[in-house]
Amino acid sequence: MRHRFLPCLSLPLMLAPAVAVAEVPSVAVDIPPVHSLVSRVMGELGSPDLVIQPGASPHGYSMRTSEARSLADADIVFFVSDDLTPWLAKARTSLAADADAVELMEVPGTLHLNYREGATFEAHHHDDEMFFEHDEAHGDHDVHHGGDHDEHGDHDEHHDGGHEVHAEHDEHHEHAHDGMNPHGWLDPMNAHLWLAAIAESLAAQDPEHAATYRSNAQAGQQELEAMTDALSARLAQVQGTRYIVFHDAYQYFEHRFDAPASGAISLGDASTPSPARIKEIQARVARDNIQCVFREPQYNPALIESVFEGTGVKTSIVFEPLGVGLELGETLYPQLIERLGQGILQCADA
Repeated sequence: MRHRFLPCLSLPLMLAPAVAVAEVPSVAVDIPPVHSLVSRVMGELGSPDLVIQPGASPHGYSMRTSEARSLADADIVFFVSDDLTPWLAKARTSLAADADAVELMEVPGTLHLNYREGATFEAHHHDDEMFFEHDEAHGDHDVHHGGDHDEHGDHDEHHDGGHEVHAEHDEHHEHAHDGMNPHGWLDPMNAHLWLAAIAESLAAQDPEHAATYRSNAQAGQQELEAMTDALSARLAQVQGTRYIVFHDAYQYFEHRFDAPASGAISLGDASTPSPARIKEIQARVARDNIQCVFREPQYNPALIESVFEGTGVKTSIVFEPLGVGLELGETLYPQLIERLGQGILQCADA
């Protein structure tokens, strides 16, 4: 087991009895929003290591040496889903086979939504086909269980001779855009469930601090409930706002706050839309008097400008799913959700 140690305050040496040093698990996480949730639960006891750096796409990534080492040193790995980061599954097997792997989209009760079809989402219109809540009926899954892994061997080739670690995942760089949409962290009620699962995973490895983890998780849940209620009330005042997103990553946010998008420019965050898709989006803009198209700062602003030039559609609002530009830590997640809400409110005023 690999642990970080908390120093204990003691009396002067001659008077102090022997005091056991508390052990806090070493934790690795995939993306900044998960880093934020885990940070909220760990509090002052420790901080997780981030594997995928801010601004990078999680769908295909080459780890740096320090990131691979964080994964190899982890006692627990928290990640959204193998559907979001298929390359990370192989990296976990080779580098972190002994760690507990907690796939957050598999936490019982988590809402699952399927990807929508077509540029304007019109092909997928039956709610009962679009989502379900994950529970034990979808398979026996213990959130503390790391699954079956092959034994990992010598890791030196991942750590020496260079700044990047390629986890042999080239064939997975393009993740599928059908079936379950893995961007589930954008529903704060999913995050609410995940806080409790994170606390229980940490408590299982660190019973001495179990009460602290659970207390921190409960406080975080109360904060998310208050934020969700307040934001829902504000967004209820602008229902019917008509907007286009850059790619179909925001469905969980839209579903939670009853603020559906009218379409997505690109199939994925790193794909170029076909001429037919652009034409379909332009037709929707003209037909439905779309107010805004949201940009993602790391992807091709020239594309948005060229597609919507002369339409009068507002194109300056940033809408992105990972918290780019926000400070890492426990406040990033609520700030991310708040920023998405502010984007829709700004659009409503356009």
